[in-house]
Amino acid sequence: MTKEEKTRCIEDLAGKLTSTNVVYLADVAGLDAEATSKLRRLCFNKEVGFQVVKNTLLRKAMERVEDRDYSELFDVLKGNTSLMTAEFGNTPAKLIKEFRTKQDKPILKGAWIEETVFVGDNQLSMLADLKSKNELIAEVVALLQSPAKNVVSALQSGGSTLSGVVKTLSERPE
Repeated sequence: MTKEEKTRCIEDLAGKLTSTNVVYLADVAGLDAEATSKLRRLCFNKEVGFQVVKNTLLRKAMERVEDRDYSELFDVLKGNTSLMTAEFGNTPAKLIKEFRTKQDKPILKGAWIEETVFVGDNQLSMLADLKSKNELIAEVVALLQSPAKNVVSALQSGGSTLSGVVKTLSERPE
């Protein structure tokens, strides 16, 4: 790889890192061609970017991104490294868990999700259980709507009960 190609690769990686708030680093060493193809297809279907990267180039790209601190992930940049990017923080973790039902790879090396760093494969279950921003907003809206729905329901049912009582009283002989 020439120096120009390396520089272009570093710039491309820095651009990817800048454009996403979700970065996963995984080890896929040992997967055969068929399994790797299935993993790539699954990533494509789940809208997760997947790229095998050279550790030194990725580190230089991480250092080049000015407004983010990836330094805690530098220690995991050893061996085979794949870069996974996504729109939602839990999507790559769910994908890895799903894929590992049939394989023992990929292994999560680390993740950077909106300023928070997670290191180690033991973080995978917790990351998969994270709720996305949209899921949290939906829960808050549902919680806010619940009391209002209860009041409206009580008023509607109370109105029919009240009218029934009035009707019964009016039909009652004196």
